[in-house]
Formats: sequence, structure tokens, C-alpha cells
Amino acid sequence: MTKMKIFEYPDPILKQKSQPVEIVDDKIRRLLDDMLETMYAAAGVGLAAPQVGILKRMVVIDTHDEQEKQTPHPLFLVNPEIVSYSQEQICHDEGCLSVPEQHAEVMRYSTVKVQYLDYYGEKQEIEADGLLAIALQHEIDHLDGILYIDRISRLKRQMLLKKLQKLRMEEKEL
Repeated sequence: MTKMKIFEYPDPILKQKSQPVEIVDDKIRRLLDDMLETMYAAAGVGLAAPQVGILKRMVVIDTHDEQEKQTPHPLFLVNPEIVSYSQEQICHDEGCLSVPEQHAEVMRYSTVKVQYLDYYGEKQEIEADGLLAIALQHEIDHLDGILYIDRISRLKRQMLLKKLQKLRMEEKEL
């Protein structure tokens, strides 16, 4: 497995729409494995293919809690699609590996149902709530060129991006 480069805002690849995967073969499984390793190395709970420079509809997610000594439970989702969602929404503090060290409150559906192909190309469906529902929506947004910062107010986004710019300037000075 190979750790991949994570593209950061404002890289234009993050704003592009991903293409469906035609067939889940060994090449796709290797990419999924590499994405999972990259996500774990960056201490994330989800990673979409565009974040590593691949415009394919692929996502890896693992919401297990290491502090609670939960066993890792990775999900590999190819061509995921939200097929239904609750009317109820929840607000959650979100971050993103492509917008490092920044967080904002984002409104999401509290429950979603997602259809996808698994690691072996088998059609699956998952109904999720809580952190998993939020992660699914966040990562599927990436496949459509949407970042969580696109879902917050303009003022909050400007403040967040100013902080990100300041952080990058400080890193350059080191």
C-alpha cells in the first residue's frame, strides 16, 4: 500500500465532478487500499478520491473511535449515491483533510440511505445516522466538487479561509 498526497484547498481538482467507476477490479481495489492507508495516516474518518487527485466516484470511511478502543471498521464505497434522507437535520462541527486544521458547523441530514458498490463490486445499501451519516454526506459531496466550506455562510467561509491562509504563512516561515 502507498500513502498518497492529499490535495488541499484551493486546488482546482477539489471543485471538479468525479466520473463513475466502470468496473471494480484489482486496480480500483489497490486505489481503495491506498486511500484507506492515506486516511488513517492523516487521522481522518473519510477520504474521497478527488482529495488524492483521482476524479473517480470512490470513498473510504471509518468512523471507529480509537479512544473507545473500538475495532477499525473501514467502508469502501464505489459510485455511492444517496437514495433517501430524513427530513430532520443536525448541525455538526466538520473538518476536512483538504482544509487542514479548520472546522465549522454544517447542517446535514440526520439519517441517509446510500447505495454503492463494495470492495468486490457487489451492490450494497447502508442506512446511517450520527457520525457515519455526516461522513457519508461529506465524502459524497467531494465527488460532486463540493467542500464543506461551500455549505457555510460567506462570512464564516471568509473567516475560516483567512485563518487557513495565516496558518500556511506561518508554516512557510518555519
